[in-house]
Amino acid sequence: MKRFRNYAVLMVLLGWQFAVPVNAEEILMARSLQPFPEAMLALQDSIRDHGYTLSRVQRVDIGLTGKGYKTDKYRIVFLGKIDEVRELAEKAPQMIPSLPLKISIFAEDGQTILVTSNPRLYAAIAGDAVDPAIFERWESDLRSIFHDVGMTE
Repeated sequence: MKRFRNYAVLMVLLGWQFAVPVNAEEILMARSLQPFPEAMLALQDSIRDHGYTLSRVQRVDIGLTGKGYKTDKYRIVFLGKIDEVRELAEKAPQMIPSLPLKISIFAEDGQTILVTSNPRLYAAIAGDAVDPAIFERWESDLRSIFHDVGMTE
């Protein structure tokens, strides 16, 4: 299963499309004792409670089973605030590949794991075109969302 977790982290980082060294501050991760369906529901509820729109949930497990992984519980959740996403796309078009925010959620050994890139890293991509406070708020919101899902049993 460790190999699967490493693959999940890699999937999140590949979404960046940049060569960025990885350390603990660049990835946000939470483990929930809830089974996958309950954690997924808690994640969606917390996203809405924080004022974000859940734009899409994409299954990833089909491709993973083709690579030999055994899971049917792996999703990427896309979320954002539409006005912020539009504003960022206009002010800093180089941000478009990173938008909206993405959270990987998958089952592992009866628990559920959530992983995402730390939004503070986006400040380097946006440069001076965007106030970095937005990325700090996104980080705070994602940490709160992860806490909601990780702490609910």
